[in-house]
Amino acid sequence: MEDYILALDQGTTSSRAIVFDHHGQIKSVAQKEFTQIFPQPGWVEHDPNEIWSTQASVAAEATVKMGINGTNLKAIGITNQRETTIVWDRVTGEPVYNAIVWQDRRTAAFCDKLKHDGHEDLIRSKTGLVIDAYFSASKIRWILDNVAGAREKADKGELAFGTVDSWLVWKFTRGRVHITDVTNAGRTMLFNIRTQQWDDELIAIFDIPKSMLPEVKQSSEIYGETATTIFASKVPIAGIAGDQHAALFGQMCIEKAMVKNTYGTGCFMLMNIGDEFIESKNNLLTTIAWKIDGKIQYAFEGSIFIGGAVVQWLRDGLGIIKSSAEVEQLASSVTDTQGVYFVPAFAGLGAPYWSPDVRGTIVGLSRGSTAAHIARAAIESIAFQTMDVLKAMEADSNMEIKELRVDGGATANNLLMQFQSNLLNCKVIRPNVVETTALGAAYLAGLAVGYWKNVEEIQKLWKSEKEFIPAGDEEQIKKSVRGWRKAIHAARASAEELPDSETE
Repeated sequence: MEDYILALDQGTTSSRAIVFDHHGQIKSVAQKEFTQIFPQPGWVEHDPNEIWSTQASVAAEATVKMGINGTNLKAIGITNQRETTIVWDRVTGEPVYNAIVWQDRRTAAFCDKLKHDGHEDLIRSKTGLVIDAYFSASKIRWILDNVAGAREKADKGELAFGTVDSWLVWKFTRGRVHITDVTNAGRTMLFNIRTQQWDDELIAIFDIPKSMLPEVKQSSEIYGETATTIFASKVPIAGIAGDQHAALFGQMCIEKAMVKNTYGTGCFMLMNIGDEFIESKNNLLTTIAWKIDGKIQYAFEGSIFIGGAVVQWLRDGLGIIKSSAEVEQLASSVTDTQGVYFVPAFAGLGAPYWSPDVRGTIVGLSRGSTAAHIARAAIESIAFQTMDVLKAMEADSNMEIKELRVDGGATANNLLMQFQSNLLNCKVIRPNVVETTALGAAYLAGLAVGYWKNVEEIQKLWKSEKEFIPAGDEEQIKKSVRGWRKAIHAARASAEELPDSETE
């Protein structure tokens, strides 16, 4: 029988398993959603044991569907929601608290204090990150300070920390292997991405015992073998990358200035910047793209908090569509927005603004505005936000971007993809296999075990499904960009406090 690679894609709302063949084609998929826990406003948690049980069950389901067992699996690759923080007891293997999810804001005040105390430049220069509750370090500290007995146990070396990849490897190897890869370590705010080491100065700032931290490995190497009963034989775990890094690799953005954008609930754009660390001057993050065969690649990253979620809001909040798929038809029923702009800052504005207090704003409404104009403005807002991030990347890297490789659910919307191409004045390419996150994890694992000989072999597997070529009126696009800038200005102004003299 043929051999395959199993990719485990542990996301924010579901655990998935996808079996890939030698041509990078999908042979089997299984998916299970799991519980989202909201103990207080702004708090988001997951049950680590439920993450494990759903991931283990879909791994079994995807392979059983094909009638294969562990002997037909050459390797397992893992890709995961990043920054989400799990702390567990090394002896019992039980979590001491729920996983604190990347979206969780409970440590925002502590992060503000770090900024106030002047740590921002130091942290950015070592980690490439802005100080924010988004990353893992402040979440670990919160668990140690708020779970009874946790700090005492951690000080004795009895607790382990891991992002979701570490937790899954620990569970699959029955506690024999406590590791992470460079891409996930680089999102903790404790890892120096220049030296590729846990950083003692950062560890001291966050007051976290070093004994908790996993050993940091490359993104493609054999970390250990499965020791569970899920598969009939032991399978090497051989590839790990955080979801956005895996998507960059799955899109084969392996040369400098190659860019991918994932259009999911939010949008995540990454640009390969080569083997040298460049600090952003435009509010982007610098991150490790991957490490393979001892060679590191860096990337710029821009996060857009609300992408496809704006379409969900049109459906669930406004009720102007019954399903997300209807939005393209409704938006296409008008030729433009008639001056309506939608800034979907439901959770603040991400890169390149980082304005957490801004909220959603619709400007330019008239008596003639209809649901179709709002729907079109919502779709266009995803493209405008992407443009803002891409322009920041061009400025920081001093490189011109010729094409944008795209993936994620919203890329099925041809209206959005064409508008994106017009706006950026560059080619937008949708690949044949849009499951690029899982595909990237599969490629990393396959490389480590020789399933694919080298990156060049993988490069030949990447194929485009549809290309969108710029076809817009240049003057009209300039006008619409000016309108977007004004809308952003209005949204940010609405978050500012009025002087007392104007509120009386």
